[in-house]
Amino acid sequence: MSELGLNTISFAGRAAASSQFKTLYSEGMSLVEETAAYLDGQGRTASKVLPRMASVLYAAESMRLTTRLMQMASWLLLQRAVNNGEMSRDQVLAEKNKVRLDGFNVDRNAPGWGDLPESFRDLIERSLRLQNRVALLDREIYRPAEAAIVPDNQNSVQAQLSLLQTAFGNN
Repeated sequence: MSELGLNTISFAGRAAASSQFKTLYSEGMSLVEETAAYLDGQGRTASKVLPRMASVLYAAESMRLTTRLMQMASWLLLQRAVNNGEMSRDQVLAEKNKVRLDGFNVDRNAPGWGDLPESFRDLIERSLRLQNRVALLDREIYRPAEAAIVPDNQNSVQAQLSLLQTAFGNN
């Protein structure tokens, strides 16, 4: 079993430094830029004409969205630094503990959700998918034993395929 774990760590390390990571990094940073532009432009204009409940929800969700993206960007920058040899794995581990990659879920049944601009809801959905991919890669790299735990309703082959699809964005 330990040999399997070593192979998993090695694979995860290669995956984190691969072209797939570069794609994930690029996608993440592009989404940060796109979201900032939206919130400063079209989103600001659209939010001014929302019904009261949707307006309150927009304010809360835009803060969550921004926080979610900043946490992911922090993780991506740390991983890029270790990949480029700018930081050691131990330095990244110390900094990475400050990054949250979970707990930013959305209540799509909240009052006013349907009144939010579609482009805003799309940014939220895309950020959640990206967050899941980053969190999965984080578990693969930094907590391989935890990532290898398979739910009772899933066989190990299905679990590995799911991990690969999520990590490399082949949904």
